[in-house]
Amino acid sequence: MSIPFAVLFDMDGTLLQTERLSTPAFQKTFEELREKGLWNGATPDEQELTNVLGMTIEQLWEKLLPGASEEIKKVADKLMLKNELILLRQGIADLYPGVREVLQELHANGTALFVASNGLERYIDEICEHFGIKPLFTDLYSAGRFGTRSKKDLVAKLLQDYQVKQAVMVGDRHSDVEAGLANGLKTIGCDFGFAKPGELDGADVIITRFTDLLAHIPYQQHT
Repeated sequence: MSIPFAVLFDMDGTLLQTERLSTPAFQKTFEELREKGLWNGATPDEQELTNVLGMTIEQLWEKLLPGASEEIKKVADKLMLKNELILLRQGIADLYPGVREVLQELHANGTALFVASNGLERYIDEICEHFGIKPLFTDLYSAGRFGTRSKKDLVAKLLQDYQVKQAVMVGDRHSDVEAGLANGLKTIGCDFGFAKPGELDGADVIITRFTDLLAHIPYQQHT
């Protein structure tokens, strides 16, 4: 299979307003870890929790559970996923305004769409199922699915697996910009997610609303 043109999307802070979901899920996870006697530290504050979004699972727990064993981190993984899915089904989080409509338009135009996320495989899958956007994507790539150590490695694998000729990387963190640049892609930075000032430096384009994306997707490259 060869794809002439594709758009790759980060999930957290790009498609999904993740902080509504992740902050209470993290807080519940730390509470449960303490109840199980697996952690005696305090729960990180909201800023610290937001800062780890976009990291690989390994990097995330290294930051939030410094010195914890691999076994404890695995328990934390399971608890976090459970808590996120409970909150998701309760309708706590939503996609950013315009996400569904933009994805539908790109899909209808024949653009191959992918998710490229550092999250867990089931987390990404359940979000796409919950919001009814899974059929719009050619595939869902995640660090949890493939065990990649960085976003640039994940993107490289996706491009190789599908023999993508040209692509655009869309995301809200430095790791997304880095992944795009490292793989020779046009990069679109989303300055409505979790990006800190200067974090999106190097992106070809920076947008402040998801709906602005359509103006920067080069349709002519795949017609």
